[in-house]
Amino acid sequence: MAVAAPVAAIAETEVSTSYNSYGYPGLIDMPVATSRPDGELAFSSSYFAGQTRNTLTFQITPRLSGSFRYSIIDNNRGGTTLYDRSFSLHYRFIDESHLRPSVAVGLNDFLGTGVYSSEYVVATKSVGKRLRFSLGMGWGRLAGTGSFKNPLSVLSDKFETRPNRNFGVGGTVQSAQFFRGDVALFGGIEWQATDRLKLTAEYSSDAYPNEAPFNFSRDSQLNFGASYMIRPGIDLSLRYLYGNEIGFQITAALNPKHPTNKSGLEPAPPPVLPRSALSAAQLSWPSMKEGRSARRTSLSNALAKQGIRLHGFRLEGSVANVEIENTAYLLEAQAVGRTARVLSRRMPANVDTFIIAVVTSGMRVSELRIRRTDMETLEHDLEASWKSFARSTITSPVGMSQPIPERYPRFSWNLKPYLEPSLFDPDNPFRADFGAQLDASFEPSPGWEITGSVRKKIIGNLDDATRVSNSILPHVRSDANIYAREGDPALTNLTAAYYFKPGQNVYGRVTVGYLEPMYGGISTELLWKPNTSPFAFGIETNYVKQRDYDQLFGFRSYEIATGHVSAYWDMGNGFHTQLDAGRYLAGDWGATLSVDREFKNGWKIGAFATLTDVPFSTFGEGSFDKGLRITIPISWLTGEPNKTGYSTTIRPVTRDGGARVDVGGRLYEKVRPLQKPALQDGWGKFWR
Repeated sequence: MAVAAPVAAIAETEVSTSYNSYGYPGLIDMPVATSRPDGELAFSSSYFAGQTRNTLTFQITPRLSGSFRYSIIDNNRGGTTLYDRSFSLHYRFIDESHLRPSVAVGLNDFLGTGVYSSEYVVATKSVGKRLRFSLGMGWGRLAGTGSFKNPLSVLSDKFETRPNRNFGVGGTVQSAQFFRGDVALFGGIEWQATDRLKLTAEYSSDAYPNEAPFNFSRDSQLNFGASYMIRPGIDLSLRYLYGNEIGFQITAALNPKHPTNKSGLEPAPPPVLPRSALSAAQLSWPSMKEGRSARRTSLSNALAKQGIRLHGFRLEGSVANVEIENTAYLLEAQAVGRTARVLSRRMPANVDTFIIAVVTSGMRVSELRIRRTDMETLEHDLEASWKSFARSTITSPVGMSQPIPERYPRFSWNLKPYLEPSLFDPDNPFRADFGAQLDASFEPSPGWEITGSVRKKIIGNLDDATRVSNSILPHVRSDANIYAREGDPALTNLTAAYYFKPGQNVYGRVTVGYLEPMYGGISTELLWKPNTSPFAFGIETNYVKQRDYDQLFGFRSYEIATGHVSAYWDMGNGFHTQLDAGRYLAGDWGATLSVDREFKNGWKIGAFATLTDVPFSTFGEGSFDKGLRITIPISWLTGEPNKTGYSTTIRPVTRDGGARVDVGGRLYEKVRPLQKPALQDGWGKFWR
């Protein structure tokens, strides 16, 4: 029996999908037609023969993955070291069945300088549980050895020849090359020896035209590798490559769907208290003025223990109207559910309806009408979530908020660490500053917020960046290294903002002051966002002036008026699209398209691209502004209620075209999470 158990475990082990040296699903250098789990985010770093590839890959959907790669190629073409940025897409369009293989198509380095430019179609089939075969056909770089005439030439002669790539300043899509020119076959075998160890052999069709023979001698097209799972999510690979080279790769993957801490660290919600358990003293409370004030204070304290701030409260016969501000939970539905539980314990027996308005920056965004009877009867129902949502009414409230006297004014402050990275500087690919940041906020009355932040670096090397911008556009962003060098300490922002609601579905904002580290001025915004609609439209106008490099109180001479009209679309399943069109900081006109995937636990991963009337050659390296952005919620790491997170934007290169003012507190991200679609998506947390 001691021997039979591990043998049975191995027999049931299925072949895992690995990341290849380019960071997308593959063998060693070649791709496969399988995918990683939906939502997975992975970082891989591979090295051999003077080549390092660092890749960030996101499984965007169950079938589609996207990769951003930063490569360092020593002695490129026998010359200097090349620092290269590239993007890849991998799409599985046929799933494996009993007889049919899975099939995927991919574009490698389709948006970059083209060093790795290639396309492929690959099929993968499992034989039993532990053995898997892949066979594919590649174009471009993947047609480097054993190439033959393109089969697509039967459709058109244009597929016979692959046009030369116009490298220019990089960053452009050379679609005229896609699936053009000669092709070559590649393939491989994967054997899952144990639940942790996988052995791989492949035939590569890559001739390494930029690296061989300068960095290594390519004696064979056969590669062999072993991959070992050190722990779930971390793999180490060792490879024997092209007949005479040793390579290795480390891969670390995580899935935002699966928190590091399981649920249970947050305090349990208070149980619902049926009216039959209320005392006679509570029944007479509404007629006692002193009792009302005491009960309001008691209610405020009870909500505060749940991480909820009482903003407004009044009784109208049998209806309790409550305005709340969620200070702890990523999902507003959880704050609403806990508020309803507290109300069931604090309200007199004659109150049979709770109206809970969720408030942000003094604006009432959504109003939920919940029957007290439903709270009492559904708390332990096996289908409590969908039943309670179906019986609740969610509307967009009319009129201004009615805060309690104790709510304003309010002052708060927070001292926290900060990390400011700078990536892909050719002189030093990674720089960063670490230090302390003091945030302060003062709310004198409803809708008004006065905020400021001061930073002091403790350690870092951002000030080592000495490259001088060669941009022929106004240096609206490309002098960022000077701001980093001279701004210590730095007043990163100091603003006064007023939020208001001129109509039932219309929200407004006016912000004035030092808006961000590089600009100060005035920013105004209007947003139309119906409560139940997946669409929203907004307009923003700004008049700003460039701040002094030391980021204190002075200004430079550059000033400009900018503005955008914006369209927003909640596509469902956590996907959000935004299109902004207007004038940017350098005076250029154009549009920015953003697509983000948002997880219910607060993770956000997205990409954006901006095209303006600035020619690619004038923009400079990278051709146009583009990048990735990631938000990691603190609660995902700790398991405790927390609305804050760490956000960063990864730009392949920072230039001056397509630059926008970074104004805090924009309306869409304030309003959308408090409206019906977001409340519905998070209603599973209503009873938690």
